[in-house]
Order: sequence, then C-alpha cells, then structure tokens
Amino acid sequence: MKKTIQSCLVISILLFTLPAWGKSYQYISPAETRTKLAQQQPLTLVDIQVEKEFNQHHLPGALGTYAYPVKSAADQAKLDTVLPQLKSSTAPVVIVCPRGGGGAKRAYDHLQQQGISSERLFILEKGQQGWPYPEQLAKK
Repeated sequence: MKKTIQSCLVISILLFTLPAWGKSYQYISPAETRTKLAQQQPLTLVDIQVEKEFNQHHLPGALGTYAYPVKSAADQAKLDTVLPQLKSSTAPVVIVCPRGGGGAKRAYDHLQQQGISSERLFILEKGQQGWPYPEQLAKK
C-alpha cells in the first residue's frame, strides 16, 4: 500500500511538472534578424541587457529595458515599460539577451503572461554576444 501511494505521488508530480520542462520557445537567427532589419520589415527588438552592456553595444532601434536577468519583480517592472508599445503593435518581438538563455526565456514568459502572443515572441539565438555582424551594432 505504501509503495502504491509513493508511486502515485511520483506520477502526479511528473504529470504536473513535465509541461514546464517541455516548454518550447521560438528562436530567430542573427541572419534572419539582419535580413528583416535590412528590409525594414516590422520588428520590435526588446533588449534586456544591463545598462552598461546596452550602452557598449546593441542592435539599432532596440528598446533598452535593462531588465536582465528578469528574476525579480523589479526586473519585470523594467520589462513592463515597453508593454504599451508592444500591445499597440502586431509586429514580431525579438528578445535580445546577453547570451539568449535563461534571461530571454524569463522575459518571453513574462511578456506572454502580460498578453503578448507567443506567436509574436522570438529569442535571438545566442543573444547579443552571438551577434556576428559587429559593424551593425549601435553604441550609446
């Protein structure tokens, strides 16, 4: 009986946590982003780098939120400053993170929870550090 209860508990935990593990995110490559920018296609770049990094290098037209690492309510509030602009548009949203990892995923999740459709959300592959076109970077 005890083993049956333990087995049921383990199965229940797995059933509730597996969807979180399996969450998928949309990514966009630097090459595709570069093409969209060059063709002036509608695109909103939401940069979450810390202010110092943003000032050193960012994609032209990127909205600096300084929300990295998007772990606290204060970080999320920084990200929320761009919500009115995102909600008033239907353009795809590219999240630019230092490396395109956890911070970008947390920003993606937060923006989705705030009503931005996951169909519009993308994470820049490899983030700002993986941008292979340094001649296109802006400095503040």
